[in-house]
Amino acid sequence: MHIAKVLEQNKPCFSFEFFPPKTEEASAALFETLSELIELKPGYASVTYGAGGGTRELTHNLVVKAQKETGLTIVSHLTTVGHSKDEIAEILDKYAESGINNIMALRGDPPKGQKDFVQAEGGFRFAAELVDFIKRRHPQMGVGVAGFPEGHPTTPNRLEEIEFLKQKVDAGADYICTQLFFDNRDFYDFRERCELAGVQIPIIAGIMPLLSEKALIRTSELALGARIPAKLMKAFRRTEDDKQARQVGIHWATEQVRDLLENDVAGVHFYTLNRSSATKQIYRSLGIKDSTQLGS
Repeated sequence: MHIAKVLEQNKPCFSFEFFPPKTEEASAALFETLSELIELKPGYASVTYGAGGGTRELTHNLVVKAQKETGLTIVSHLTTVGHSKDEIAEILDKYAESGINNIMALRGDPPKGQKDFVQAEGGFRFAAELVDFIKRRHPQMGVGVAGFPEGHPTTPNRLEEIEFLKQKVDAGADYICTQLFFDNRDFYDFRERCELAGVQIPIIAGIMPLLSEKALIRTSELALGARIPAKLMKAFRRTEDDKQARQVGIHWATEQVRDLLENDVAGVHFYTLNRSSATKQIYRSLGIKDSTQLGS
C-alpha cells in the first residue's frame, strides 16, 4: 500500500524500524520480533540501509521477505552515499520489480572514519535530488524524508535547514519522519517551523526508548548528537540496577508518546533496535491493544 494511503487510514499512525541482521541467528530473532509486533497492527515498518556491498543486499532481502511473509507495508531506506545515479536507478528498479513501492530517501551519513559527506561520482549531493529522481523514475512510489527536531548538525542556521526540508517536500516527499528526540518541546517547535514554511505533509515523531545510562551515552554519540534532557540523565543516575534503568527509559518514552498523542501527532515511529519488549510495554502502559485503536 502507498505510504500516503497508510497515513491517511491510520490517524495517528504507529510504525516500527528495523535494521538488517548479519547472521542467520539474528535473522531468526528478528522475524520472531516481527511476529510479536505484527500483533500490534502497525501502519508500516521500515528497514535501514547501508551503502554498498553486502549491507545493501541484506536490506533488499529483508525488505522483500518481510513484506511477503508478514503482509506489512514495508518502507526501505535508501541513501545517496557511495552511489551513482545509475546505481540508484538499478536499486529502485529492483525494488519495483519485487513489489516494494515505498522508500525513505536520505542523503546518508559519511562512512565510518570519514568526517564529511562526499558526493559520489555521478551521484546526488542532496536528498531533494534523490526524492525528485525517485518520483520521476517511479511515480507510483511513496517517499519519506528525514526531519531534525533539534536541528541538523551540518546546518546550524535553522531557517536554512527548514528551507532544505521544504525542497525535499516540493520534490515530492509524501511524509517526514524525524530523527529521535527526548524532549517533545523540540518536536513541537520543529512542527511549527514546518507550518510556517508551508510544509503540509504528515510529520511522524521518531521515538526510541533508552534502556540504560550506557545506551543514553551511546545514543547521544551516534544519533547526530541527540540532546539528552537533564531530568532524564538524573533519573538514570538514581537507578540501582539494569532492571530499574530499563523501566526509567520505558517510562520516559511512554510519557513522550502519551503527550504526542494528546497533541495531535500524525504518527509515532519506534526505533526498535530489532526488539519488541519495550515497544509492547509502551502500548500496554498507554492502554493500547493495537494501533487500530488510536483512531477510535
